[in-house]
Amino acid sequence: MAHTKNTSYASQINTIYEKIAANKELNELSKRLVKENVEIKYQKFADKENVKLKVLELAFADLQEEINKRLASEMLSYNIKDYWKRREAIQTMRKAGGVNDENAFKAYQEKVNELNLLKLAKENEIKEKIKEKLLKYIELDETKRQEKITEYNKVKEQINKTLSDYRIKLENEAKIKCEKLDKANQLKEDSLIKKAKSLKEKNAHLDNQIESLDDSVLLKVDHLTMQFGGLKAVDDLSFEVKKGEVFGLIGPNGAGKTTVFNCITQFYNPTKGNIYFNDRGGSTILLNDIKVHDVVKKGIVRTFQNVEVVKEVSVLDNLLIAAHSQYHSNLVDQFLHLPVLKKEELAIKEKALEVLDFLGLSMYKDMLAWGLPYGVLKKIEIARTLMNNPQLIILDEPAAGLNDSETAELTKLIRMIQEKYKCTILLVEHDMGLVMDICDTVCAISFGKMLAIGTTKEIQANKDVQSAYLGTDEE
Repeated sequence: MAHTKNTSYASQINTIYEKIAANKELNELSKRLVKENVEIKYQKFADKENVKLKVLELAFADLQEEINKRLASEMLSYNIKDYWKRREAIQTMRKAGGVNDENAFKAYQEKVNELNLLKLAKENEIKEKIKEKLLKYIELDETKRQEKITEYNKVKEQINKTLSDYRIKLENEAKIKCEKLDKANQLKEDSLIKKAKSLKEKNAHLDNQIESLDDSVLLKVDHLTMQFGGLKAVDDLSFEVKKGEVFGLIGPNGAGKTTVFNCITQFYNPTKGNIYFNDRGGSTILLNDIKVHDVVKKGIVRTFQNVEVVKEVSVLDNLLIAAHSQYHSNLVDQFLHLPVLKKEELAIKEKALEVLDFLGLSMYKDMLAWGLPYGVLKKIEIARTLMNNPQLIILDEPAAGLNDSETAELTKLIRMIQEKYKCTILLVEHDMGLVMDICDTVCAISFGKMLAIGTTKEIQANKDVQSAYLGTDEE
């Protein structure tokens, strides 16, 4: 009962720190939306102001367009007449004997040259005529044209100044709003931290009732035993997982590796032994007392040997479903679809898109998970774990079913996840190349019992491991 009480208050503290992290994310989102709104308002205002310039620009454009249209119309009419005159010259030359008749060909060339000169003269005449008509029509001489240019430059200068002043005004307003948001968020954070400290002080006597882990340790499995009838799948197993490391659990088939994972995540309730975990609030909790659906709230997430994605929905929706525990809005917020819920939805969707981009899955985001390649489905499972701000990611045979190139990519990916998300990784894996390449610490078990624990080199050199797992016969 004491354990349950300790776990209950530690869970409250953990929830408080979850809210602090969620409030920070929402505050950053709110500030970004405020800044984006500056650009939206500025662009609308700028478009409205620039209409004044467009009117003046169109006046000059209309003039040139009118000149071109009238010129084209007049020249089309002349070209038709010119065409028939040239055709007549060709027919005359053919009747007189064609190109073989020197006089006929000479007469033809003279006619063509005459027509070319007439066409050039006519084009210049039409241009001058149209220009004169247009200038008269719109009553625009050079002096007025210069006046229009001066007016245009003056309006442009005035608009630039108006836009500059408006941007400064919007940015100042946005700065004040962001400062208010920061202040409100800081008040919330201070209040939540104060509440967490009060809870910790009030329940300090409970901390002495379970073992407190060292700050460098994230998870401790202490004399774990899991028995199914007369079969001991795990037999008095103990080990510690340090914060920030990649910890490998290896052993032959049936050694009890997945059973250990199921005990840590409370799929199984251990027959004997305890499992301790340092949560986000800095409290050591006993995982034995945590309900299976609450384990994820402590920052512990896992994948499975068999791919467990929801194949009937899109890849993006798979990630959004995985993030359901990240919502902190209450029933009223959700029923009325209040702004706080909309912000949470936007923040979680942006996080999902960021995770997909990080894992190189953006191209699949709108596709149904059904029918995607197996290697992609494995990545989707890992992506879902990253949606819950994990402290500990448990990977159950992540390389199973992958080819050599996919396994090499997975190795890089695990290191990238560890570096970017600052989390600890616990994995079961049969691919010794991956284990030895990526793990900081390796624990080898056989028939549920500990064989050895240490660095990869120490495990490789251990004769018990070689005999039981790697298949080396002792002489």
